[in-house]
Formats: sequence, C-alpha cells, structure tokens
Amino acid sequence: MSKTADTRLPDPSRWKALAFIALAQLMVVLDATIVNIALPSAQTDLGISEGNKQWVITAYALAFGGLLLFGGRLADLWGRKRVFVIGLLGFAAASALGGAAQSEAMMFASRALQGAFGALLAPAALSLLAVMFTDAKERAKAFGIYGAIAGGGGAVGLILGGFLTEYLNWRWTFFVNIPFAIVAAAGAYFVIREPAGGRNRSPLDIPGVILSTLGLVALVYGFTRAESSSWTDGLTVTMFVAAVVLLLAFIVTESLVKSPLLPLRVLAERNRGGVYLSLGLAVIAMFGLFLFLTYYLQIVRGYSPVKTGFAFLPMIVGMITGSTQIGARLMTRVPPRLLMGPGFLVAALGMLLLTQLETDSSYAGVILFGQLLLGLGMGTAFMPAMSLATHGIEPRDAGVASAMVNTSQQVGGAIGTALLNTIAAGATTAYIADHAAGATDPKLLQYQAMVAGFTSAIWWAVGILLASSAIAVWLINTGRPGTGADGSVTESADGVQDDIKIPVIAH
Repeated sequence: MSKTADTRLPDPSRWKALAFIALAQLMVVLDATIVNIALPSAQTDLGISEGNKQWVITAYALAFGGLLLFGGRLADLWGRKRVFVIGLLGFAAASALGGAAQSEAMMFASRALQGAFGALLAPAALSLLAVMFTDAKERAKAFGIYGAIAGGGGAVGLILGGFLTEYLNWRWTFFVNIPFAIVAAAGAYFVIREPAGGRNRSPLDIPGVILSTLGLVALVYGFTRAESSSWTDGLTVTMFVAAVVLLLAFIVTESLVKSPLLPLRVLAERNRGGVYLSLGLAVIAMFGLFLFLTYYLQIVRGYSPVKTGFAFLPMIVGMITGSTQIGARLMTRVPPRLLMGPGFLVAALGMLLLTQLETDSSYAGVILFGQLLLGLGMGTAFMPAMSLATHGIEPRDAGVASAMVNTSQQVGGAIGTALLNTIAAGATTAYIADHAAGATDPKLLQYQAMVAGFTSAIWWAVGILLASSAIAVWLINTGRPGTGADGSVTESADGVQDDIKIPVIAH
C-alpha cells in the first residue's frame, strides 16, 4: 500500500450497524442451544421417534456446516449487506415453519432451512465487521462485542430456552427468532452502507461449491453418526473416507481453477491458519461441556430448565468480561498470541476445576468458579481470534475468510459433541461394570457412573484446550496491530496500516 495519506473516512453509521449485526449473531448463536432445551417437549408433541430425534440437531448442522463456504462466497459476489438481509429474512421464515410444525418431516425441513440461511447470514455478518472497522482501536471494540456475543450467546440460549419451554411451550423457541430477524434485517437495510469496491465478481466456482459442500456434510454427518452409532459403524467409516476424498479433491481443484471458491491464500497465511486451528479445537472442548453440564444439572442435581439456564450465568459474565474488558483493551497493546495463548490456558484451568465434579458437588465451590474461569479465558481468546481471522484480508476475500471462522467452529462443535460424548459413554459403562457388584442403590450408581463419564471427557477437554493454547503461541506470530512479528512498526507516516486495504464507503 502506498504511503500517501488516505482521505477516505470510515462509515459514520458503523456503530449503529454493529448493533444490528450483533443482534443477528445473537439470534444464530441462541438458536444453537435454545432448541436443545425444547427438544424433549417437541419430540413428545410431534411423535418423533427416539431414533430420529437427533435429526432436529443434525439437519441444522449439516446444512449450516456444509454451506458456509458457499454462503461466504455469495457474500463476496452479491454484496454482504444483501446476503445478510436475505439470510435474516430466510431464517425468520424457517423459524416460523419450525414453530408451526405438525410433523417430524416439517420440523426437520425447517431446521435444514434454518441451517442454510444461517450459512448465508453468519459469514456475511463477520465480513461486514471486517470491512467496516479498519481502525485498530475501533476494530478491537467492535470485535470485543462480537466475540462476547459469539461466545456467551449459547449460554443465554439455555436461559431463554428454559423460560420459553417451562412457561410457554417449545414452539416459542422457534417463534422468538422472528422479531430478532425482522428488527436486524430492517436495521441493516436502512443503516448498513457496504464499502464499495470490495466485491469479488469472479465467476462462481461450481466444482468447488459441490466438492466443499459434500465434503463438509460428509465430515459433520460422520461425527454425528459416530455419536449415535459407533466409530466403527460401516456408514460412519464410509462418511469419513468420503469426507477425506472430497475435501482433498476440493483443495486440488482450488489450486487449479482461475476463480476458486476458497482461495488457498486465505488458508496459507500462517496467522489465519493458526486461528482456524486453535479456535476449532477450543470449540470442541466448549461444546462438549455445555452438553455435560446441562445433563449434570438437570438429571443428577434435579434442576429445572430455567434454573439450569441461570446456572450458566457465570460463564456469560466471564465471556463478556474477557472479551470487552481484557481482550478489547489489550488487543492494540500486545500481540494476539499473548491473549489467545494465556486465554486458552485460563479456560483449561476452569475446565480442570470441573473435573472435580461429584454427584453432590457444591455449585458455588466447583461449578461457579470453573465456569467463570472458562468464560474469562474463552472471552479473552475469542476476541483477538475473531479479529485476526479477517485482519489484513483483501476485501474481496472477506466473506470466505469469515466463513472459514464459522466452519472451524461448526466442525469443532460436531467433533466435540461426538468425541467427548463417546468418551463419556465409554467411561460410564466401565464404571458400572466395575462397581455394580457392591452397589446398594442402583439409582445412585447410575448417577455416579454418569458423573464419572462426564469428568473423564472433561479431562480430555482440558488437554484439547492446552493444545489450543500451544498452537496459538506457536503458529500465530504477528505483532500487535500496526507492528510486525518482531515488533517493528508497519504503518505509514500517515497512520494507515500497510496490511489493511481500506475500502471506500458507498454513498
């Protein structure tokens, strides 16, 4: 970039736009957990069989995970604002269909549609932030808010889901998305002014779309099936083999075609690769914990859905504090690895506390502090990770780079749920086999075995978070914003950072 002064001003409505982008992100993250609370009631009302109930979750995960790269590319091609609004309105329509569902087929279709429109919405939202906030300090604040919502929104979903299910009915866990989506879409339409000159108008890479979608669907379904069947199940193994073949073919295709769906330059940059990998691993640990703590509190401790939701408040407080008060304040002063590495370590410490769970553990003594540390660490690490994943990216690649952040989280979530659930189930079975002979209370034995399974899986989560921390410190070598890896200044005399292409605002 030239050293001449840049007289182009940032969008004066960018902070208003952030409010609507954050609202949309909150809706998507809420939906990921809110439906879990409502699932038992919906299953009973719609007559969904035990074998098919997983498809309420799986249909969404497959559509969302499989179409994210395509959604990110459409945002770059059609315009991020347009795709953002389409995604919101489509998500609202799909939610209305789910709330009005009269059969399992109608429910599964609505969840797949939610996933498809979510795959348009999520990368468009993050890429809008990437191209609208180019000043380092403002970018830190904006991504601090976004990171807090991305991390803490799932726990908020547990609270809201508990209220809606307990005091209204499960259908409202779908209907609640509609006002969120309409307000966010209207606000985005009137407030967001997308920077001009940032679109990638190259022809759509159809082979890349097909290979990436099928490959990601096979990968997510493989992990989902491994959880419900087994890792050695014939179809599970077939899905994993197909995923490897399809994704390898996708990478080869992207290296050969003129206008790739995912330019390999997005992945090849060391710092972005480090973010995708460390963030994906961290999400594996986090998704598993949400599931285990929900079961522990409701089944072992007998908490109501609402009380369970409120029990997750310390994690939300930790997330918001870590993102906005630690990550955002320090991001312009220290290199990202010095936030991400220690952040994941603090999260691992919180997870370590939760390995001490017993059937009668004190909430205040174990769960509260464990969640607080976990949220604090994750919030601190997530914020610079979200920012760095799109930092310095060319505007034409902002959509696919944002999609890769969401893809790493979605695949990480699928792996976490399947892998940690399998570990927990195996440990539970082993505990019952070892202690059944001397047990006097079968129900207590069942609870003890369940908790033993949870803590075994949480130990693995501790190890995964330690790996995330090590990867972040090892791979991410950029300096603080405005400096190089060695601390040298990389901005010009006029203060414009050389590694950011500042777009023009379209009036």
